[in-house]
Amino acid sequence: MIAQFDGFEINSIHNGDAWKICDFTITNNDRLKRYFPKTLEQNQNPTLSQLFVENKVRQFERKEEFLFTVKQSETRNLVGLIYLKEIDWDKKQGEFAYCIDYNFKGKEIISKAVELLLDYASKELGLKAFQIIAHKNNLSSIKVALNNNFEWQKTLKNEFTPIGEKPLDMELYELHKI
Repeated sequence: MIAQFDGFEINSIHNGDAWKICDFTITNNDRLKRYFPKTLEQNQNPTLSQLFVENKVRQFERKEEFLFTVKQSETRNLVGLIYLKEIDWDKKQGEFAYCIDYNFKGKEIISKAVELLLDYASKELGLKAFQIIAHKNNLSSIKVALNNNFEWQKTLKNEFTPIGEKPLDMELYELHKI
């Protein structure tokens, strides 16, 4: 376990997570389809989820990308996923991306989890610079960034193209730890 808070815990992805991730993605299909289409596509059934999890475990072990689960401690229900991706070991930089179950939206669970993962990534991985990229209308995501003292840097033109949509400008937030 990476950390615990308020009845929730953060863990690194592990092989036993496939069913929970499959259930999470299918239940939250509408929430994930715009900004997490690859995660959604790779978890449409238990077999795909098992392959997804095995790949993410390998990436975690190789320190290429880190996927964390946020679960209720008592029920073990998966309530969120947090990626630490786009790792640049030379710059000691990574980007956070996150999603939460619709039943837990607005409860600041992801804000608290990101706070704890910032500490983990700084101390355990040696990362010093962090990014969050969010669409200007994704106020929940922006709130996570601001709650963790990330500062708006600039608008990234045509940064992300959701499936079936035109490219979107995205907002870049950064935090530097010393």
